[in-house]
Amino acid sequence: MDFLSQIINGLGIGSIYALVALGYSMVYGIVQLINFAHGDIIMVGAYVTYLVLVVGGAPLWVAVLASIAFCTIAGVLIERVAYRRLLNMGAPRIYLLITAIGVSIFLQNLSQLLFTSSGKSMPKMFPSDSLDLGSIQLSSVSLITIVTSVALMVLLQVLVSKTKIGKAMRATSEDAGAAKLMGINTNITVAFTFGIGSALAAVGAVLYCGAYPLITPYMGGMLGLKAFVAAVLGGIGSIPGAMLGGYLIGVAESLTKAAGGSQITDAVVFGILIIVLLFKPAGLLGKNVREKV
Repeated sequence: MDFLSQIINGLGIGSIYALVALGYSMVYGIVQLINFAHGDIIMVGAYVTYLVLVVGGAPLWVAVLASIAFCTIAGVLIERVAYRRLLNMGAPRIYLLITAIGVSIFLQNLSQLLFTSSGKSMPKMFPSDSLDLGSIQLSSVSLITIVTSVALMVLLQVLVSKTKIGKAMRATSEDAGAAKLMGINTNITVAFTFGIGSALAAVGAVLYCGAYPLITPYMGGMLGLKAFVAAVLGGIGSIPGAMLGGYLIGVAESLTKAAGGSQITDAVVFGILIIVLLFKPAGLLGKNVREKV
C-alpha cells in the first residue's frame, strides 16, 4: 500500500507540473516557441498570492483570483513587449529562445529587487484533513490539486475544440498565414494563448504554495524546467499529452524519493527527457510532423 501512497503523492505534484506544462504546449503549438519565461510566471503568481493573502489579509479566494488576473495580464504584456515584433517579422527561433531566457532572468531579478532573495513563508492554505481509502490516506492537498488539474484540462480541451477562439487557435497553429487570409487576428489569438497559459500557471502557483509553503525569486526555474520535460514527454503541443507527461514525471519523482534517491531526483527527470528525445522525440501523444523544405 505504500507503493499506492507514493503513486498518489506523485499525482499530486504531477498535477502542478501538468498545469504548467499546458502553458508550454499551448504556446509551442501556436507559435513554435519554447517560452522558458513561463516557469517564472509561477513565481510571480506565488508572490501575488503572498501579497494579497499575507500582507493584505484578504481571503484565499480573493488571493487566487488576484493571482490569476495579474499573471494573465503579465503573460499578455510579455507577449506584446518581448515576442510579438519578433514573431511578426519571422525572426529565427534562436532569437525567440534567447529573448525568453532574457525575460526569465529579468523576472527573477525584479522579484529579488522587490522582495529580496530571502524566502517568504506562506500560511496553511488548504485543510490538513485526509481521506481514508481503505489503508490508503489521501491528503486534502493532493485531492484538491488532482481534481483542480483535471477540471482545468477538461475546460481547456472544451475551449480549444468547441469555441470560436479555440478554432482560431487551431487555425493559427496549422497555418498562421492562411489564418490571416481567413480574417483571423493572429496577434489577438497568440496573446490570448499566452494569457490562458499564464492563468494556468497562476493556479499551479497557488497549488504549489499549498503543498510547499516557501516562495523564493528562483522557485520557478526548476519547476518550469520539469514542466517543460513533462510537456516534451507527453508530446509538446498536445493538451492531453501535457497532462499525461506531468503525471508521469510526478510519479517518477515520488517513486525515486521513496526508493531513497532524493539526491538524484532531478537527474532522473532529465534522464527521462534524454531518453524521450532519443527514442520518441514527438512524445507519447505527439505526432511526427514532416517539415517541407
